[in-house]
Amino acid sequence: MVRTVFAHKRHRLAAACRYANTARAVHSPDQPTRAATPMPLIDTPDIQAALDFTALTVERTMDRLLPRGDDPEAKLFEAMRYSTLGGGRRLRAFFVMASATLFGVSAQAAQRVAAAVEFVHAYSLIHDDLPAMGNDDIRRGQPSCHKRFDEATAILAGDALQALAFEVLAHEDTHGDPAVRIQLVAGLAQAVGPHGMVAGQVADIEAAGKNLSMGQVTRLQRLKTGALISFACSAGATLAKASEPARHALVAYAHDVGLAFQITDDLLDVGGTCEETGKTPGKDVITGKATFVSLLGLERARDQASLLADQAGRHLDMFGDKAELLIQAARYVVERRR
Repeated sequence: MVRTVFAHKRHRLAAACRYANTARAVHSPDQPTRAATPMPLIDTPDIQAALDFTALTVERTMDRLLPRGDDPEAKLFEAMRYSTLGGGRRLRAFFVMASATLFGVSAQAAQRVAAAVEFVHAYSLIHDDLPAMGNDDIRRGQPSCHKRFDEATAILAGDALQALAFEVLAHEDTHGDPAVRIQLVAGLAQAVGPHGMVAGQVADIEAAGKNLSMGQVTRLQRLKTGALISFACSAGATLAKASEPARHALVAYAHDVGLAFQITDDLLDVGGTCEETGKTPGKDVITGKATFVSLLGLERARDQASLLADQAGRHLDMFGDKAELLIQAARYVVERRR
């Protein structure tokens, strides 16, 4: 069995701090994606320490990139920061960091792309919680953005976070090659646009109270959740200008991990608590939403998530031991309680 994620908390935090202190990437305009030393994620076999390190470093990057000040827009800035900092698994950011580590991409490049992904993810959560959409008052264990501020501010904060994500990707600090930056911008746009996450959100709204087939639910979740995870998992390959076989392996991994992630979310909606998940449980049943659990039942859904996690790891055979953290992450996705 893959090494488990549950190391002692003090050990995890110490490890995260140690990796943060030793991460010293060199940024060169000519070779902006390569690090003088391996990225710190490659130095630990412990998935939880790697997740802690990712949360620590990417949150610092996000803090630097987010606007602040006493301008007339201060309320908007506060809402953006409230919805992005101080919470969340940062799992999508981890996928960026881990895929970048496979190819020796610099910490600065990886952290900026990871921050952009988290900005887009936060925007999607802000809008998903709005009364017109998911109508949820709790997010990450605290009042949703529209409850903490107001609906108009929440909408605008989400809009601003989405725009900021593309601004970050387009900046030369992310990569010295304009062609790579264009690939990143185009890839994220495709992942979250009308043929990606937003398409999935529309399908999710339209599906309320309807009987959907397994194929329909799978497609919905592949768009709503899986598309952004796929971008995150393949971002390292884009930054490194990696081969097509390497990129395809990461996309295949992301496909299975994304579905396993959503099945686990459906399981947590049935069996989790607000304290564990940071959001209101049981909403899928209340709204009559078709889910993997409603179609498969609890036991078959758990088995399917586990099968997908194992299958995801096999897609990475070409990377050998370098893919260990991503293989562990696939297990983490299905064993988590939030």
